[in-house]
Amino acid sequence: MRNLRKHLMEGGKVQAGFIQAYQAAARRALLLDYDGTLVPFVVDPGQARPDPELLELLAALTAPVGNEVSIVSGRPRRDLDEWFGSLPVGLVAEHGVWLRPKGGDWRMLRVLTTEWKVRVRPILQVYVDRLPGALLEEKEFSLAWHYRRADPEQASRRARELLDALAGLTRNIDMQVLEGNKVLEVRNTGVSKGSAATEWLGGLAAEFILAIGDDWTDEDLFRALPPSAYTVRVGLADTVAQYYLSNHTAVRRVLRELSQSAPDRGMSPAPGPPHPNLPAARSSAI
Repeated sequence: MRNLRKHLMEGGKVQAGFIQAYQAAARRALLLDYDGTLVPFVVDPGQARPDPELLELLAALTAPVGNEVSIVSGRPRRDLDEWFGSLPVGLVAEHGVWLRPKGGDWRMLRVLTTEWKVRVRPILQVYVDRLPGALLEEKEFSLAWHYRRADPEQASRRARELLDALAGLTRNIDMQVLEGNKVLEVRNTGVSKGSAATEWLGGLAAEFILAIGDDWTDEDLFRALPPSAYTVRVGLADTVAQYYLSNHTAVRRVLRELSQSAPDRGMSPAPGPPHPNLPAARSSAI
């Protein structure tokens, strides 16, 4: 990895070359992480629902002909279905386990098993009990130990202990541990956002590709894309991404500017019906 060196915004404005590349392309693909990228982190992951402004922004990004947008998330598919199912976007759930192309059905990208959960769940539950504020989230093909609500110092100690406890177990079974933002997640190996992105991009012939994410699971996504892609890491960290943005507010500002700068040739002739969760009036830009 290399240190982040290029900010996508200069003097409070999105770099002109970036906007020009977007406008010059006939087909554009946007791959967007969710938690920490489009929305801020919250104490309870179940409370991180998209706000009306975000839903409106995504609808605007999908409006131009030639635009393809995909939410590439660690979220379970039930969340993504509920929140974005009626928008014309692609969806990737559980860091690449599930893929739902725009207008299509969910499908698994490889056959996985869940027998390992019987061995791993009790270990995670022990550390839920040992750390006040920790919680266990169960997805279809992964288990996540969240500690955002816990005392930071105590949580740091317990996280290291849990990593040690899982290390010996995952060496003997086809599993891996992901270290996210205040979360440890156990999942099958061989699954990644990068493989899901490659599958989603196949056949799109996109001339402009943009990927934005905030943690190391998104590094798999960045590595899978061609050198010509714009890759953006949210927050300061070592990364293979070409650019960085400070937070989700900056991400929305960049996406808003893209939505307002679509070339005339790409605009749809007439808007469709509004998303059912969108506000009646257009919210102000970020």
